[in-house]
Amino acid sequence: MSEATDLVIFGGTGDLALRKLLPALYRAFVEKNLADNTRIFPSCRSEKQLNDYMATCEGALKKHLNEGEYSEENWASFRQLINPTLLDISDANSGWSDLRNTLSDAQRIFYMAIAPAFFAKCCEQLSHHEIINENSRVVLEKPIGYDRDSAEKINSQVANYFEESQVFRIDHYLGKETVQNLMVLRFSNLLFENMWDRKSIDHIQISISETVGLEGRAGFYDDAGALRDMVQNHLLQLLCLVAMEPPNELGSQSIRTEKVKVLKALQKIDKDNVREHTIRGQYVTGESQQQLVPGYLEELGKAESFCETFVAIRTFVDNWRWSGVPFYLRTGKRLKQRSAEIVVQFKPVSHPIYKNQSSLVEPNKLTIKLQPDEKIQLELASKQLGQTETKLQPAVLDLNLTQDCENFYSDAYKRLLLDVIANDASLFIHRDEIDNAWAWIDPIIQGWAETDYQPELYRSGSWGPHTADQLLQKDGRHWHNPSQGDVND
Repeated sequence: MSEATDLVIFGGTGDLALRKLLPALYRAFVEKNLADNTRIFPSCRSEKQLNDYMATCEGALKKHLNEGEYSEENWASFRQLINPTLLDISDANSGWSDLRNTLSDAQRIFYMAIAPAFFAKCCEQLSHHEIINENSRVVLEKPIGYDRDSAEKINSQVANYFEESQVFRIDHYLGKETVQNLMVLRFSNLLFENMWDRKSIDHIQISISETVGLEGRAGFYDDAGALRDMVQNHLLQLLCLVAMEPPNELGSQSIRTEKVKVLKALQKIDKDNVREHTIRGQYVTGESQQQLVPGYLEELGKAESFCETFVAIRTFVDNWRWSGVPFYLRTGKRLKQRSAEIVVQFKPVSHPIYKNQSSLVEPNKLTIKLQPDEKIQLELASKQLGQTETKLQPAVLDLNLTQDCENFYSDAYKRLLLDVIANDASLFIHRDEIDNAWAWIDPIIQGWAETDYQPELYRSGSWGPHTADQLLQKDGRHWHNPSQGDVND
């Protein structure tokens, strides 16, 4: 049971609150992980939103919870926690005093489910109206900034009102069960702990593919692109967890220290080598999920745009553990399947004794699947049963813990919200991580601009530009795409 909390959700009528935050809080409530006197204050900008909020919330739960999760009985109890609040962030006279008078002396959590441009103004209003108490915390959603300078500006503005220990920068990928299992897999199993380095690993791939297009984010996305929207946060965070050294303890500071070391060790990509190590792409009309879908420019409603909807990167972590091991990062929209996974490709055995059959199986491969299913698979070489002659075949050890957990629903936001309530920052991002991530990303963006590197076109429903395949083929490698059987899109 968590501590009693007043949770204020700025942007309470937005997509994030209705699609992710409220279902996560509902699950936490049903599982009895919220204190009885916890209260939720979603902000509404109009009287109509305020009056309709309970019906809107109920509809969102019915739509976004899994089958069998919603019940009238649970909703009747959960709704007692919800206190819709009329409030306009930009107006100092709109609801702030009422909010201050309504909050109790319990710990206060302010969730910024709003655009980063409003973070500072919101914090200023909280401070001006004396709503921040000594037991307050603030949760910041990505993206933190547009580049290193803007990220530093946002972080500095928030720091005027909150100490760093009170700031929780959220990346929901870090709340996924399989990502947390990666830490256990690496640091609690001698089998992998001894093999997790350049002596045993050939390369590592981290891919996040989406089948959707702009989904109403045209204005933001065309200014940001895939590199800022996905690589700077999600993919680099996953890379850090794969590559970091064992922390001396599981405290948030120890973990963050090791992640920053990885970011600082990333090999620089700039105008001199950006075309050698990166691929940009933009989707055009094609068939996705058995439907004909428009291209990026058609969705955007523009005749021209040089925004990338796909990016692939080859990089290296320049330290003793990973020297010479390439890390391949890939993400894109309108790709063939929705998937997020980490592939650790091990080297072949040093002396294959089944030489005539070595082509039948690949070297060992560890696949950590993050979505749509969360599982860990280890590919091995095995003997075909029932054969007098020894014939090799690939075999897969499949670790799917969700099958053994009855009524378990993986929910990254639920885990992270409960961590904020518990004041555990282990799975959140430190200001130094944001700064070092942008320090690596910015020269890539500048390199694209200075070399006039325009996106290459790829068909919707494909795996991206052909040059992305060539990026690995030049190294004698290939992308590991998820099989159709892995996806329940």
